[in-house]
Amino acid sequence: MPGGKVVFYTGILPLTKDANGLAVVMGHEIAHAIADHGNERMSQGLMAQLGGVALAVAVHDKPEQTQQLWMNAFGAGAQLGVLLPFSRLQESEADQLGLIFMSMAGYNPNHAISFWRRMADMKGGQAPPEFISTHPSDRKRITQIEKQLPEALKYYYSTASNTN
Repeated sequence: MPGGKVVFYTGILPLTKDANGLAVVMGHEIAHAIADHGNERMSQGLMAQLGGVALAVAVHDKPEQTQQLWMNAFGAGAQLGVLLPFSRLQESEADQLGLIFMSMAGYNPNHAISFWRRMADMKGGQAPPEFISTHPSDRKRITQIEKQLPEALKYYYSTASNTN
């Protein structure tokens, strides 16, 4: 949210199940704020709009149908080729940073796998194809997190050893 605030809806609480699941969500959302993803998305949106305006000026003397064709192609290309892939990259980054943040706070990052599996199960296989989604596919997200666990566990074990 603007101002670096972190917000999530209470509807996710049944999926979190416990403090570990809540740490997954909090770590992920805090990561978005720390990485300044909101401002990055606004900047990208403005750049896409600027590109659309430039294209509109470039084709303004063409027939209406040609203008619409170019604008629709630009819109689809910007969305599918730039905005959505960038959003998926930010989500993956928030997952990775979130694992580290929850680990540093003393929560075992292994719980992230079960949380994201519950999230996937909730969708019941009804997720859109990844290329038209703002988020990585559930399978890809879980696979990436499994690969990132060894790094996150270093922070978890370091935090645990410092509390003894």
